[in-house]
Amino acid sequence: MIEQKRKKIAILGSTGSIGTQALDVIRQHSDLYEAYILTANSQADLLIRQALEFQPAAVVIADETKYEKVRDALRQEPIQVYAGADALCDVAGNGEVDVVLTALVGFSGLRPTIAAIKAGKTIALANKETLVVAGELVTRLAMEHKTPILPVDSEHSAIFQSIMGEHSDIEEIILTASGGPFRQMSLEELKRVTPAMALKHPNWEMGAKITIDSASMMNKGFEVIEAKWLFGVGPEKIRVVVHPQSIIHSAVQFADGAVKAQLGVPDMRVPIQLALSYPKRLKSDFERLDWYRMGNLTFEEPDLQRFPCLALAFESIRRGGNAPCVVNAANEVVNLAFRQERCAFPDMPRIIEETLNRIPFVLQPSLEDYLQMDAEARRVAEELL
Repeated sequence: MIEQKRKKIAILGSTGSIGTQALDVIRQHSDLYEAYILTANSQADLLIRQALEFQPAAVVIADETKYEKVRDALRQEPIQVYAGADALCDVAGNGEVDVVLTALVGFSGLRPTIAAIKAGKTIALANKETLVVAGELVTRLAMEHKTPILPVDSEHSAIFQSIMGEHSDIEEIILTASGGPFRQMSLEELKRVTPAMALKHPNWEMGAKITIDSASMMNKGFEVIEAKWLFGVGPEKIRVVVHPQSIIHSAVQFADGAVKAQLGVPDMRVPIQLALSYPKRLKSDFERLDWYRMGNLTFEEPDLQRFPCLALAFESIRRGGNAPCVVNAANEVVNLAFRQERCAFPDMPRIIEETLNRIPFVLQPSLEDYLQMDAEARRVAEELL
């Protein structure tokens, strides 16, 4: 019997929420997958533990001040150790890698993802900011290099699964949102929310940045932009529906009015595993949906007055060009500022909007333009803080 060749996986951001869950998938299917490259931003201790367990060919610590610590800890292992942002791009294009899972947080995922696309790697995309910032550029490069981009976000994976086997146009995408922890708060109450309150997501376990984005619904706005590029539809064909139970992960309506949805318990390992195994589905021991105990499923229209970040995301995609890049950069600044208690929850959309209006509009940015606009938008947002 011929032994099946294991897929070599590069996990960019292995110490984050998505990265650690991806390693759990690889742990369960070690006969099929090999954690070939692991990278972290600054969590050196966890990266070292992961490297000792999975024995990758190489690791990268983006924070160069942590390089010696990682190198010394792995000195006795047959593992190459690299540091710095450029090293992330180098390993993303490694010739041995089959799949690059981009699980980096924020703008930092753009350059390594582009490097992986140019190297012809299959992309399992968990870094939504890559398409938010530079969707036109990234999708064009993916077509030029014949590089598949498989969505890992639970909502986009649900849409992807809903259109599998279909040969008709999408009439509408129904993008579901939990609404976060503050969906029933008044505007006055929102002025008093704290980072600790915002970090308690009712359904999902995620990293701090994305959890705050979920509370402000900016995360859902970014998912609208991501859906536009992944599935080739305009924002007018994307409807956001608040579904607090997070059982229906998203749905697609077709020309005849039929709607297909993907349901399941909130568990990111399911879309991660599908992105690695596609077009096959692998058996897993993940929790199953209990139809008799899940209770009522409810649906609401999002309140754009309470959550203006969602409206700002729609506005940026209508403007196009560098507008989503500016919104993303400003959001990363205010998200961190809110976590550091340097601004109030309602200040975030105000600063993002003012930053968007101050940065000159560029219709067709190059990669260098994106890098420059990102830096300029961050500077303006910091000033506004």
